[in-house]
Order: sequence, then structure tokens, then C-alpha cells
Amino acid sequence: MTSSAAPLFSLAGKKGLILGVANDRSIAWGCTKLFRELGADVVATCLNEKARKYVQPLTDAVGVDLLNCDVEEPGQLEAAVAHAVDKFGQIDFLIHSIAWAPLADLHGQVVDSSRDGFARAMSVSCHSFAEVAKLCAPHMPAGGSMLSMTYLGSGEVVPNYGVMGPVKAALESLVRYMAMELGPQNIRVHAVSPGPILTRAASGIAEFDQLLSINRDKAPLKRLVTLEEIAQLSAFLCMDAACGMSGQTIYVDGGVHAMD
Repeated sequence: MTSSAAPLFSLAGKKGLILGVANDRSIAWGCTKLFRELGADVVATCLNEKARKYVQPLTDAVGVDLLNCDVEEPGQLEAAVAHAVDKFGQIDFLIHSIAWAPLADLHGQVVDSSRDGFARAMSVSCHSFAEVAKLCAPHMPAGGSMLSMTYLGSGEVVPNYGVMGPVKAALESLVRYMAMELGPQNIRVHAVSPGPILTRAASGIAEFDQLLSINRDKAPLKRLVTLEEIAQLSAFLCMDAACGMSGQTIYVDGGVHAMD
């Protein structure tokens, strides 16, 4: 590889915002840790003070500012973006790793979901990506990357995934429209679709252990993916090497998406 090509595969000097760190198993933390190792500067968020006691030691250890950010609370998303802009002067990447639905709606049938619960799941898990993108885009003068996290249940029925299936389908559609709208600003938008891993959010899905076992058996690689592998894909998509890609849902699931 020539020296001129090396910066394409680096995050050195890039600055960004990562939303949704919950603990040391969360996808947002995996991204935060790897992005720092690859030279990026990061501001991260967690939900609230309850989450902070688990997250603060992690972010402190890698030199990352941590803010509370509940996207349902007015002004908190704006404050997180403003802090990143004040600290860095610009934003090169955004990672949106937030998903939530009321347990009653998540564990029930989609046809039984409440109007309020469905709307809140859509607002937190999907529309908040559009909201934060609107806030970040003016501070990406050289363009950049915006990623959100989805799942296979968006495009096919996964037992017990329930209301999150339609919500993630909407998120993937949102990604395509955002890619079209933000493309002229050289902003690339993707959905990353990991295989199931044991995160706090996933623990709310009924019979999740069975889902892990099914995915392990079904995957061509005959194993589950790791937090590190999800972070590695996310890091690549935020590198200049991925500059020709936008509007995609990209799987990191051991190949499960390719199977019947």
C-alpha cells in the first residue's frame, strides 16, 4: 500500500458524536472504544444518571466526554450536538445507536400494540436519527458519515421481535431518503445491521437466548458476530475509504441474512 493511500483507512483526526452508550456490551461503546483506538476524537452520550454510573468509567478511561441525552427530553439532543461542535469545531461522523419500545408493546403482538407505544418506539428508535442528522449536518463542512443500527427483523419476520420490526423497516427507509437529501453535502448515510448480540436493549426481547442459538446455527460462519466486528464495520464506513458508498443497509451477521 502506498503512503498516499494509508489515510483512507484511518480515523486519525476525525471528530464525531456517538449516541447510546449503555454499558460495556453496548454497540455504541464498542464503536467509541475502537474509534478512539483508531485516532478519532469522540463525544458520547448515555441515557441518564442511572446509566452514567456504568458508562462514565468506560469513557473516562479512553478520554471521551460523556453527556446525558434522552431524546424524548426537549433540548438534550441539541445540547449534545452543541457540546461536540463547541469542543471540536466540526463533526465528521455520527453514530446513532438508540432503540426502545415499551415492554408491553415489545412483548405483545404487533396488532395489539398501543398507538402511544408504537409512536414512542418510532420517535426514539427512528425519527431521532433524522433529528440529530439535521442538527449535525450544518457542522459537517467537508461531509462525513452518519450511521444508525438496524436488524434483520426489518425485512423479514423474526419471532418475538414484534413492534421493532416495522420500526426498523422505517429506519432503513429513512436512511435511504437521508442519503439522497444529504448526498449533495458529501454526507454518507448507512444502516448497519448486526446479528444478535447480548446488549441491554436485546435483553428486552422475549426468548432471546433461543434467537442467539438459531442465528449461530443458521450463520454460514457458524458463530455469532462480536461487538468488535460490528465496531470494525462502523469504523470503515466512517473512513474516507468508504467515500463511494451511501444509502445502504450493510450486514455484519455471519451471513445469516443470505440464508432462507
